[in-house]
Amino acid sequence: MKNPAQIRNVAVIAHVDHGKTSILDGLLRDAQVFQDHQVVTDCVMDQHELERERGITIFSKACSLEYKGHRLNVIDTPGHSDFGGEVERVLRMVDGVLVVVCAHDGPMPQTRFVLRKALEHGLEVVVVVNKVDRKDGRAAEVPDEVFELLIELGAEERLLDAPVIYASAKQGRAATSLEAFDDAQDLTCVLDAIIERVPPPKAQPDAPLLLGVAQLEWDDYVGRIALGRLDAGSLHPGDKVVLVNPGGKRITGEAKKLFAYRGLQRTEIPDAGAGDIVFVAGLDDVEIGDTVCSPQAPHALPIVTVDPPTVAMHFVVSDSPLRGRDGDRITSRQLRERLWREARGNVALRVLETESSDSFEVRGRGVLHLGIVVEEMRRQGYEFSVAMPTVIEKVGEQGERLEPIEDCVVDVAEHLAGKVIELLGPRRGELLNMEPRGDQLRLKFTIPARGLIGLRPMLLTATGGEAVLHRQFLEYGAWRGPLPRRGTGVQVASEAGRVTAYAIEGLESRGQLFVEPGDEVYAGQIVGEHRRAEDIDVNVCRKRQVTNMRSATAERKLVLSSPRRFGVEEALAYIMEDEFVEVTPTHLRLRKRDLDAKSRRRVAKKAKA
Repeated sequence: MKNPAQIRNVAVIAHVDHGKTSILDGLLRDAQVFQDHQVVTDCVMDQHELERERGITIFSKACSLEYKGHRLNVIDTPGHSDFGGEVERVLRMVDGVLVVVCAHDGPMPQTRFVLRKALEHGLEVVVVVNKVDRKDGRAAEVPDEVFELLIELGAEERLLDAPVIYASAKQGRAATSLEAFDDAQDLTCVLDAIIERVPPPKAQPDAPLLLGVAQLEWDDYVGRIALGRLDAGSLHPGDKVVLVNPGGKRITGEAKKLFAYRGLQRTEIPDAGAGDIVFVAGLDDVEIGDTVCSPQAPHALPIVTVDPPTVAMHFVVSDSPLRGRDGDRITSRQLRERLWREARGNVALRVLETESSDSFEVRGRGVLHLGIVVEEMRRQGYEFSVAMPTVIEKVGEQGERLEPIEDCVVDVAEHLAGKVIELLGPRRGELLNMEPRGDQLRLKFTIPARGLIGLRPMLLTATGGEAVLHRQFLEYGAWRGPLPRRGTGVQVASEAGRVTAYAIEGLESRGQLFVEPGDEVYAGQIVGEHRRAEDIDVNVCRKRQVTNMRSATAERKLVLSSPRRFGVEEALAYIMEDEFVEVTPTHLRLRKRDLDAKSRRRVAKKAKA
């Protein structure tokens, strides 16, 4: 059991792609967590399959380092704004934050968000200016920008004296000044700064047990596992405890097993002392926000407050003709259980029942946040449909209509800035500022959250892939008016069957297709885009007619364009109110809500009347 004075609990926070996970890789190496025979891969903390594929941190993860007689419990947090709930949840377990800022980009929207949350918790700050080896870096200017941000956020005067470390995570080197960076050999000065600047936990070893639950995990052998920091007392396997939820309800339980991170491994431990971050197994009814207490002194810690979700989407039980072909979890009961299980562990997610037993409203921080949930579920064998994302509006004190407004930053080459402004203007974006950054411009906007849905692919197309967009929730502001809708209609399959090359050849002139020869389709499935604004029913299963001069399989060389394929977020951004994305473990299909063509035509006529 470690003395609380020898423990440091710290979270690594940053904007996406500023190098915090790479910094953590270097700290693990310099603290000799890895043995000589172990192969160390980049971003060793990003072990989830989706994190590896997308190259971003999605879930908060912890590790433990032993350095100069101290135990450093370090938590790696996501950098994307859609996963801000993961950051808010873990800040209650730490006493300081390592703020990683890119030497070129400087403070970005997510930097502002995580710093504001850290200040609300009264945490100490250590600033790391990363990527100082970049040729276009501004390492000498960025610290001033960080401290200006701290002043703007109302930081206490002591935080304005926070240490600044200049680092290159890629090279595994850091120093306390730019002049000393060239001679730096490792990242140990970062570890030294954590020990010197971050205070030990304000723990009370002799007080009754007190542990706030910040995260839940599942193990097939021991069941539900609660993660939290011991604010007071000690804990041993077999101890009787009381769970107190935020509403005051009390449940008696037993801490059957204890675990803690030792390096990267979750290791079973014989006891846990105040100040340490530990896992407790055996509490089947535990939820995030509960407090694990001593039976002699049960009371609840303050609850974890997170910013509310801003985007909603309906998850619907699939009624597709191909239902059950790919997945084995297709019922409303299975869908409901999975969504509620996700909501228990994902504090930024909300699940609401609807009037229909086959539909559930799921609310999150953004399309990416909800898209990750969809992607995880399809990989677990679920089949379902999802509707177009919509923003969650509010009513102001005077009865005015309010909507979520985002703080948006776009970095782009100077000659392409006009195209960016042309794109964001019709989507009710208001340009606040333009700053030169080397050979690029940084454009700062405020824009409605609904204006950002589907914007990223359009922005990349207009700028040839050169624009980089970042955004962060700002506030609920006045509704800014209607937005332009999708300017094209869609081609909808009129018959079920296999797609033929013969049919596609005749339809390519009408617009880009989403299917290729051999794909199985059904009536009502969206198979392509229509160049005109209206939808059109097409037969993509049509075959060549058989005559006495030719057969249906007569050889003919066809050169067909490649079909357009969608990822989850791209598909969600593309569909309209009367359309669904059908999700299966192996397919993403776009379809009409109403599969019957006659019924859709009747509805269209009524709408025009």
